[in-house]
Amino acid sequence: MKEDCDLLIPRAVSVGRSVPSPPPRLIVTDVDSTLIAEEVIEELATRAGTRERVARITARAMNGEIDFAESLRERVATLSGISQSVFTQVLAELHPREGAQELIDAVHAHGGVFGVVSGGFEEVVAPLAQRMRIDHFLANRLEVSDGKLTGRILGDIVTAEAKVEALKKWAKLHEIDLHLTVAIGDGANDIPMMQTAGIGIAFCAKPAVRQAIQYTLDLPRLDLLITPLGLG
Repeated sequence: MKEDCDLLIPRAVSVGRSVPSPPPRLIVTDVDSTLIAEEVIEELATRAGTRERVARITARAMNGEIDFAESLRERVATLSGISQSVFTQVLAELHPREGAQELIDAVHAHGGVFGVVSGGFEEVVAPLAQRMRIDHFLANRLEVSDGKLTGRILGDIVTAEAKVEALKKWAKLHEIDLHLTVAIGDGANDIPMMQTAGIGIAFCAKPAVRQAIQYTLDLPRLDLLITPLGLG
């Protein structure tokens, strides 16, 4: 599990202090290290015996030091040969961030929509989304042959640009203006999405991400956003 972010006073988002916007109608979050505490690919890599190598690559990608798509292919390649039953095992061990379900429920209580975008994998994200009553999701898919992972990704990789397009697509689908959307993430590949949304919130984020986004939350609890966003 990723260590919790430093317990700092948020730069621009704090309990009881609202951000300058009406309540959002669409919130979209990253999954790994945002909606959940873990990086799913690292949990998969544990079963393949490659966790340390994968964690190093993940850290560089999230800091924006290397291309995300290239880094993902390199990390996924280390998973070749493990059983597809690993998805069920990892799903059972994930820990949603404290307050994640409360934030989702608050959005729904105000007639809003909740979506997640992930550089992780549909095989884990889809059942997680169903369990947490999330309306939309976008994630990568892993190739499986004869019950084992091949170490390859199916179709297009969910890049930073794909996350932006998902935000726009879901907003259009529900006839929601972009200024009434919120995007939350922790990595460099979340920055364009957070800059496109009406409000972007860097959640327990890497330094480069914090510098690029106006609002930050440095406490690892998503329910702390309910009041500032007018969803209380």
